Amino acid sequence: KGMLAPKFKDVDLGRAEIRQVYKITGVGVVAGCYVLEGKIARNANIRVVRDGIIVADDKLSSLKRFKDDVREVASGYECGMTMEKFNDIKEGDILEAYVVEEYRED
Repeated sequence: KGMLAPKFKDVDLGRAEIRQVYKITGVGVVAGCYVLEGKIARNANIRVVRDGIIVADDKLSSLKRFKDDVREVASGYECGMTMEKFNDIKEGDILEAYVVEEYRED
């Protein structure tokens, strides 16, 4: 049992819509978002969905609420996010937050 390779699955946390895009010197591109459902966590992976098509898959590098760094933002709140590699975000994109969990079949 311990020698079997673990299996991984994606667990969805929440979805956010990009309302505005800011370009900040030294930081890069910041997405001003509104959390539609669930929650967005700082350690989450992010899928960028544009017109129903997954455009990018990246890791969240920072999550802010006003000027404070936060661990997570719940549904119905606004936040600012930056991604590690992907910068080509547009207003109206949907960001889906998910984490990869390891599970074992018994």
